[in-house]
Amino acid sequence: MRDFAAKQNSDSYLASENINNNTSAEEAEEAREGMEEMSKVYREKGERLYLPEG
Repeated sequence: MRDFAAKQNSDSYLASENINNNTSAEEAEEAREGMEEMSKVYREKGERLYLPEG
């Protein structure tokens, strides 16, 4: 835990630096596909982050 916290406070730390080491090719592909789908929804909704209720 201390090592993790120390890395977060360093200028060279990237949150995604260890993700690729623990992600299988299948998981990476699923993530890519999910991001593509969410990008499509975002464009369909008018490229707005916040939508009115209802």
